[in-house]
Amino acid sequence: MSVDNDTQSAPAAQPSSGFDNDNRQAASIGDSARDYLNRLRGGDMGSLPAILGLIFLFIVFTALHDRFLTTYNMANLVVQAGSICVMAMGIVFVLLLGEIDLSAGVAGGAAATIIALMMIDHDWPWWAATLAGIAVGALIGLAIGALVSYLGIPSFVVTLAFFLALQAVPLKLIGAGGSLRFNDEVLRGLSIKNVPVTAGWIAAVLIVAAFAAVSLWNYRTLSAKGLVHKPLGLVVIQIVVLGGIVLGVTALLSANRAPNPNLFNISGIPWVLPVVVALLLFWTFVLTRTRFGRHLYAVGGNAEAARRAGINVQRIRIAAFMICSSMAAISGLLLASYVGKVSPGSGGGNVLLYAVGAAVIGGTSLFGGRGRAIDAVIGGLVIATIPNGLGLLNQASYINFLVTGGVLLLAASVDAISRRRRSSAGV
Repeated sequence: MSVDNDTQSAPAAQPSSGFDNDNRQAASIGDSARDYLNRLRGGDMGSLPAILGLIFLFIVFTALHDRFLTTYNMANLVVQAGSICVMAMGIVFVLLLGEIDLSAGVAGGAAATIIALMMIDHDWPWWAATLAGIAVGALIGLAIGALVSYLGIPSFVVTLAFFLALQAVPLKLIGAGGSLRFNDEVLRGLSIKNVPVTAGWIAAVLIVAAFAAVSLWNYRTLSAKGLVHKPLGLVVIQIVVLGGIVLGVTALLSANRAPNPNLFNISGIPWVLPVVVALLLFWTFVLTRTRFGRHLYAVGGNAEAARRAGINVQRIRIAAFMICSSMAAISGLLLASYVGKVSPGSGGGNVLLYAVGAAVIGGTSLFGGRGRAIDAVIGGLVIATIPNGLGLLNQASYINFLVTGGVLLLAASVDAISRRRRSSAGV
């Protein structure tokens, strides 16, 4: 961000009053906009293509079908995107290292099978069964990470082997053609029940208030120390935009979306959304505010340089695969909650492909070193919007595959071009 010369020469003691000195200590909104445009020209696209693509899809589907933007369909879209977003968040950690995990989908299916069996055959409470499923996912990630890190086997080969082997777990435990009902009141309720409207509004207001407090506190702290920071106007705009999105979504989902509102009431935020938001906030904190997050980006950017700097590259790789498989277990749980059962085919098919596609479409680089947890959520919404909208239009299944494949190819092309432009710009 560009800073005027008089700002740089000002003594650090003068701006201690905080908000009064924002004009001297911060660049203008215009400077911030020019800085952002320069980063775009340099190839730092971030999630912008995915956001524009999501807006485009919403406009097209809204124009083609009057039921797309209804509260009922938006709630369905949130539930459909939940499992994709969660698995994609785990995939982001592996992609940040320039690795790949082809087994995440079936790892989620195996973990969901364990959860269902613990509840049905052993009468475990939902929370204990859930912890067992996540532990299974973590163990799978530990095995994959150890083979990749200590034996040097390419992650593509290791995870392909696990992809094949893990499909045997639900097949053996459930049997061909069988299924396990996923009807626990709490876990099934993640997809079919909603947060009470009042509680949803309280949570939304608290999220906006917390974001505003943290943003303004960071601004005041940097201003008081005479450090370069965002202009106050930009901070306020970010707070207003986030507040508009959070409160707008809450208002939309709090309306009665029952087919016959006079007979019964269906309102409130689906429980899956708070789960996704909580995981997003947690992993965003891990990636941006912890030593592990900094080391993860360093290893993804240049593993040899990170090793020479004293970072334990092997441990970082193992941790990334463990996080990925653990998130796959949670995703498998959400998917089982959505369909109401676990079967030998759970986690197979296009589950993994959609998750990887979501991460890449959202802006995470396939080449490592660049990506955020929010990329997975944005990309997951794009991936879920395509079949949702095409389903309303009664399009054939092959159209869905063609469109999704085209969007993924476009995102990968943007990633490759952006990387080339960053290299030429010396970034």
